Amino acid sequence: MTKKVLKRLQGEKTGHTILRLNKPPPKKKSPYFHPMTFPIDVAIGPVRVDLHLVFELLGMAVGYRYFVFLRKKQNDHISDENRVWVFIGAAFGAFFFSRIIGALENPIIYFFANKTIVGGLLGGLIGVELVKYFIGEKKSTGDLFVEPLIIAMAIGRVGCFTNGVYEATHGVETTFFLGMDLGDGMLRHPVALYEIAFLLVLLFWIKWREKKIIFTSGNKFKLFMVCYLVFRFLLDFIKPGWRFSFGLTTIQIACLLGCLYYIRFITRAK
Repeated sequence: MTKKVLKRLQGEKTGHTILRLNKPPPKKKSPYFHPMTFPIDVAIGPVRVDLHLVFELLGMAVGYRYFVFLRKKQNDHISDENRVWVFIGAAFGAFFFSRIIGALENPIIYFFANKTIVGGLLGGLIGVELVKYFIGEKKSTGDLFVEPLIIAMAIGRVGCFTNGVYEATHGVETTFFLGMDLGDGMLRHPVALYEIAFLLVLLFWIKWREKKIIFTSGNKFKLFMVCYLVFRFLLDFIKPGWRFSFGLTTIQIACLLGCLYYIRFITRAK
């Protein structure tokens, strides 16, 4: 391979790396002032703590404790045994589908190493519906999960933000005033922060609507799913990644399929 080709691959002429494979992009000096460097982690003696993992675990812990609080407060109409089976179905469905859809985003590099919240939500939905069918549970089981899910997802996204461009949850380059240097010297959309803001607004809006109207059983969860899937479909237009020839990512297709599942709810919503 000639020196000229090597220089092009290393980005010495183009100004940015062309071949990334599974390695993080090299850090460069940004022309923009930015007080943070990515990835953000904390040193405890000789050990460096990955804040991404910390916030993911914190989100799950806080979300679960809030679910327990709501279940006691609202007198859950699902029996303890059936609720356990629902948890099992949701956990297994979320685990497998989050990785399957995540892997399809980049099957060569991230096969079964990548995961996505969209896959987790849709997989959890499928797992719960299958479990309910086998145990004969007819009542809606999703409404109690809505607020704990939103809180857990928002906290988890803080962890995604701390990784900057070193994880596939950053945005494309932009000149938008909210653009941030996420670790590679370029201004990018901080999509993790956009999602946190959306989730918090959605949480307060749903709680405000509950004071005005009474949701029919199951409709609160459907409303959350439709809102989030539509948001993620739009958000992925400003995220890098492999796309089909018609311009959509695997996650966007999954979002459309999820909305199609809820089409009756969408068309009948008042």
